[in-house]
Amino acid sequence: MATLAAQQSGARGSSGVRRLRNYIGGQWVEAETPEWGTVANPATGQILAEVPYSTAQTVDQAVQAAQAAFPAWRVRPPLERARYFFKVKNLLEDHFEELARILSDEAGKALPDSRGEVRRGIEMVEVATGIPSLMMGQYLEDVAHDIDGEMIRQPIGVFCAITPFNFPNMVPLWFMPFAVACGNTFIVKPSEQVPLSQIRMFELLDQVGFPRGVINLVNGSREAVNALLDHKGVRGVSFVGSATTAKYVYTKAAAAGKRVQALGGAKNFMVVMPDAAMGKTLDAIMGSAFGAAGQRCLAGSVVVAVGDVYDTLKQGLVSTASALAVGDGHSEKTDVGPVISKTHQGKVQGWIEKGLAEGATLLLDGRQHPTAVAHQEGCFIGPTIFDGVRPEMSIAQEEIFGPVLSLVRARDFDEAVSIVNGSRFGNASSIFTRSGKAAREYKYRVQAGMIGVNIGVAAPMAFFSFTGWKESFFGDLHAHGRDAIEFFTEKKTVITRWFE
Repeated sequence: MATLAAQQSGARGSSGVRRLRNYIGGQWVEAETPEWGTVANPATGQILAEVPYSTAQTVDQAVQAAQAAFPAWRVRPPLERARYFFKVKNLLEDHFEELARILSDEAGKALPDSRGEVRRGIEMVEVATGIPSLMMGQYLEDVAHDIDGEMIRQPIGVFCAITPFNFPNMVPLWFMPFAVACGNTFIVKPSEQVPLSQIRMFELLDQVGFPRGVINLVNGSREAVNALLDHKGVRGVSFVGSATTAKYVYTKAAAAGKRVQALGGAKNFMVVMPDAAMGKTLDAIMGSAFGAAGQRCLAGSVVVAVGDVYDTLKQGLVSTASALAVGDGHSEKTDVGPVISKTHQGKVQGWIEKGLAEGATLLLDGRQHPTAVAHQEGCFIGPTIFDGVRPEMSIAQEEIFGPVLSLVRARDFDEAVSIVNGSRFGNASSIFTRSGKAAREYKYRVQAGMIGVNIGVAAPMAFFSFTGWKESFFGDLHAHGRDAIEFFTEKKTVITRWFE
C-alpha cells in the first residue's frame, strides 16, 4: 500500500529524484508548472524530492473541488464526520515511527523532537473527534412569553492552511481536523522546504475514504499563497510563519473579506529567580532554547537572570549546553539537529556576528562546534550562548530562529518583568521559581499569551488554544482548542414562536 501510494503521489523525474504531485478532488494529479524546487536533507545535503511551485490555476482547481464537495459534506451529521477522524488517528498511530523519521529526513529534527511533534499532531485529531459535543450551541426556552431562543453553529465553506517548515507534520493538524470535522472542506499548502510530511499524511488520509474534494493538498510557493489569499471561494485562512509574513497574510486576506488567524514570530523570555531549582531549570532551558535547533516559535531565546543567580546560572548553562550532542537527527544520541537550510544557517550565523558587533560576548560559539566544522555539507550550528546582553540589543529583541541563547541580567523581579514586557512580541514566557507569589505575579503581569511556570516550552495541549499576543498573532480567534470551533463555524441565533 505504501509503495503504491508513493507511486501515485510522485514519480521519478529525469534526474532520478521523486517529483511530487498535488492531491486535488481525491486524486493525485501532476502539477502543471514550469517551476520546481528541491527538498534536501539538512544534515547531509541529499536531495530527497522535487516539489512543484503550483500556479494560481492549480489553486483554483483545488478550490473548485473543495467548493463542490462542501454541500454534501456539510449535511453529514457531526458524528459521522467525527468517525473519519477516528480512522485518521488509528492510521497515524500505525505509522507513528515512519512519520517521525520523515521529519528527521526533511527537517533534520532529532528523533525525540520528531516523535514529540507526531504525538502532538495526533492529539489534535483526538480532540477533533469530539466535534459532536464541541459544536453544540445554546438553547433557552421562554426568552419572552411563549418565545424560545437558540444559537446553533454552522460550517462556512472552504478553508485553507499555509504552514511553516519547522513543524510540517503537526501544524497542518492544528487546523484541518477541526475545520473538516465542523463540516468545512479544506486545502493544505505546506512549506515548499518540507512537503514530504504532508505528502505522506495525505497518502494516509486517502486510505480513510474522505469524499472527494473534502481535503486537498497544493504544493507551491508565493504564487500559490497569494492565489489562496485572493480567491473568492476561500472563506478563511490559517497561517503560521514569520511575523512579517503573518502581517502580510492577515492584511491581504482580511482585505479580501476572509476570516484570518495568522500566527507570527516570537522572542520568548525565560526568567530565572534566585530560588529556582537549578538542575531542573537548566534541563528545561536546554530543551526550550536548543530543542528543534531553536526553530520553533515557542523556543526560549533570552534568559533573564534575577539578582545573584546570574553567575551560577551562567556556569550551568555553558556546562550543560556543551554536553549536548549535535548531529544527524536519525541518531538516537542526537540532541540538536541541523537548521533547515544553508540559507537559514547563513542568517543565524549573521545574527551571531551582529551580537558580537553590538558588544555581547560569546560564552559558547556554535559555529565552531566539531560537528559544524567536520560536516560542512550539513546545516549545523551548535548551541550558542551570549553573555553581557542588554535588553535593547537586536539579539535580545529580534527572532533569530536558531540555537542561540542570550543571557540578560535583572536586578530584581520588577526589572525582569519590565524587560519581558518591553518586547514587541508576546508569544510565550516562562518563570523558574519555587515562590507561588512570584509565579502568580508573573502570570498576572507579563504580556504574553502563553505562560510557563517551571516549564521551558509553554505549549498548550490540543484542547486549549495557542494564544499568542502582540506581533506574535494577527487575528481574533486562535489555533485549536475552543477558538478553533469558533473560527471554523458561523453562529446563527434563532428566535421561535408558534401560534395555535
